[in-house]
Amino acid sequence: MKVLVIGSGGREHAIAYYIAASKHKPQVFVAKGNAGMTCATLVNINESDNKALVRFALKEKIDLTIVGPEAALSNGIVDDFRKNNLLIFGPTKEASKIESSKKFAKELMEKYDIPTAKYKAFNDYEESINYIKNNSLPIVIKYDGLAAGKGVVIAATIEEADTFLKEIFFKNKYDTKEVVIEEFLEGPEFSLMAFVNKEKVYPMEIAQDHKRAYDNDLGPNTGGMGAYSPVNIISKEDIEYSVKNIMEKTAKALVSEGICYLGVLYGGLMKTKDGIKVIEFNARFGDPETEVVLPRLKNDLLDVILNVIAKKDFNLKWINEVCLGVVMASVGYPNDYKKNCEINNIPNEEVFHMGTKIEDGKIVNNGGRVLMVLGKGKTFLEAQEKAYKKVKMIESKNLFYRKDIGYQMIK
Repeated sequence: MKVLVIGSGGREHAIAYYIAASKHKPQVFVAKGNAGMTCATLVNINESDNKALVRFALKEKIDLTIVGPEAALSNGIVDDFRKNNLLIFGPTKEASKIESSKKFAKELMEKYDIPTAKYKAFNDYEESINYIKNNSLPIVIKYDGLAAGKGVVIAATIEEADTFLKEIFFKNKYDTKEVVIEEFLEGPEFSLMAFVNKEKVYPMEIAQDHKRAYDNDLGPNTGGMGAYSPVNIISKEDIEYSVKNIMEKTAKALVSEGICYLGVLYGGLMKTKDGIKVIEFNARFGDPETEVVLPRLKNDLLDVILNVIAKKDFNLKWINEVCLGVVMASVGYPNDYKKNCEINNIPNEEVFHMGTKIEDGKIVNNGGRVLMVLGKGKTFLEAQEKAYKKVKMIESKNLFYRKDIGYQMIK
């Protein structure tokens, strides 16, 4: 069996690794991949090049394609593969709007009574800033599109809000000039991913990540600086509520809208004083959550995906241990940073590459987030100690990391 994974980050490294470990012994290809993906054959095709990916899949007679990144989904890769009768796991361009358009997601939740923050959508600067001035701070401003986890600002002042709005409406920093403005919610966040085929929903174990760049949850938002699973501050009852009233309800809502969702649905959720609410939806495996959830999965990942596609019922089984991952990022991330900086002494086991490549025979950084270093153990402390022990082994002058990943779970 031949499997193609589309993408180049830590999420795709984890997917490719566990697909390659399947009892079916598939031949795994990754486009475009990275320096750490020794479990697969790398294919030099960009994730945005739909025509070249289709040609490759047809030529190689690929049996299954799995899409990692949101940009490829919103670019219609699933639609193009299906037109060519190629089996692919991921939502269509229309279905992936649940991530690519914050406005679409909020309207869906409002229509079908799925709990989320109160909001207003705007495509005009003056209307946006006036709305903020007439509401309490802090307030959440979201760019209505894809921004790799960096299109959100929690504005504590009018000045902060104004700066972000001007970037959207006047400085052309983003592709569209639309925003969603939400009330600020407080409480612990957690990520709940599920395999979905229409109304069929198979929830995974939950995870929690650290969005802020620096220790003590300070600094700008990032795509995630570390994660862990399970999350012991979220109860079994909380999870059951979230599955029934959010994930299953959303899958049914999409079907009611004529959208048949196939793929992974990611719910970014928050436990507030008024109950659990949706912060955001993603239309794919989360990153960095995937890297700490898949190591806990007992099932054969390839079997799971094939069963979801075929709508064959199954039970997900999980290893009862903690998996904690620390992201090593390029100095300067999430803003400007240097590329092509050498990295040495990377452990072979339990390290997923997020942004690396081979240059002159050496591994160098090729992105903002570079490595996801894992530790596993019976307790959070054991998992944390193992992860940081490996982090300290890695040699590079141009990487930084948070030193407090998982601290909430250990206090």
